[in-house]
Amino acid sequence: MLFYNTVLLLFCGTNDIFAQTTGNRNITLSLSEVALLDIEPNINTIAFNFTTPTEAGMPISKPSVNTTKWINYTSAKATTSPHRIITSQIDQLFPGISIRLQAANSVGGGGSLGTSTGQITLSTSPQTIINAIGGAYTGNGSNNGHQLTISTDITNYTDLVKTTNQLITITYTISD
Repeated sequence: MLFYNTVLLLFCGTNDIFAQTTGNRNITLSLSEVALLDIEPNINTIAFNFTTPTEAGMPISKPSVNTTKWINYTSAKATTSPHRIITSQIDQLFPGISIRLQAANSVGGGGSLGTSTGQITLSTSPQTIINAIGGAYTGNGSNNGHQLTISTDITNYTDLVKTTNQLITITYTISD
């Protein structure tokens, strides 16, 4: 009988209780598709001024290459959507002059950033300048995204006509 009381006292003297409980909580996540694009800095127009030669028989000097613009974008796409592209086009052709554009490799940001397709000669039809964009962001502002190199060249002296401040618009579009 003494043994029984001792055992009983040992169980009563223990304060440790072990139990395990689990629970489930539902959460919902929502992420819309996103396709945003802008050009930085967007406050100034690019001016290309051809220089008249000072000696007869010499060619007209083309303007320097412009590398002041950067293309920034944010992309979140459906898993079933193809990669996105960025196209570029101009609103009008200028007789005797070509305008070329090249997007550099991306700088900054993260995700599946796009790749440059190399230099193109702009036309009034959209042409891909960046392809293979997945879920990504480039960062905002100059020195983020893809630096744009824009240049001009005289392609046909026969077509050249005097002009002052002819405005040509370059349009950039991000799409699936």
